[in-house]
Amino acid sequence: MNEIDNRITELEAKLAFQEDTIETLNEELKAHQQRLAKMQRQIELLAEKMKEGRDPGLMPQHQEPPPPHY
Repeated sequence: MNEIDNRITELEAKLAFQEDTIETLNEELKAHQQRLAKMQRQIELLAEKMKEGRDPGLMPQHQEPPPPHY
């Protein structure tokens, strides 16, 4: 009976470790998904600004000075 108790204890320890690992990975996945969603929204906003030409920092292409190597 002692061997069975040891095996059960070992299995319980492994299960607890796996549950902790899964929870940690789940939290990391949530954080990555949030960052990805934020970056996607930033890209959408940038694309909208470029399409509308509303960004005051951008000049129309015909008004931009040539690059320094010309």
